[in-house]
Amino acid sequence: MHELGIVIKIVKTVEEFARKNNVTMIETLVLQVGELSSVVPRYIESCYPMAVEGTLLEKTSLKIEVIPGEVRCKKCGESYNLIASNQRCPQCQGETWDLISGREFQIKEIVAC
Repeated sequence: MHELGIVIKIVKTVEEFARKNNVTMIETLVLQVGELSSVVPRYIESCYPMAVEGTLLEKTSLKIEVIPGEVRCKKCGESYNLIASNQRCPQCQGETWDLISGREFQIKEIVAC
């Protein structure tokens, strides 16, 4: 589970941001995770409490927004969700596409008190 290492890196990044901006309390941390990324949201949620223990983020609420895996068919131009459509264009059944979204993994928002 590489998510623990990812969360530890996020904690360090947020703590550095807080220090630079004189933030002493963070209420909420919002992450965006693409459904086509290699990051599993439930694993992030399960290791988050361990990763933030004893840090500035210890009492911080974690919110994860899942970004849909959207693609555009190279054959007909239709936009669709890659996973929901079994990797085939629902319009023409094409199997080649360009990625629109879904591989993101980023800190979207840090809500300070």
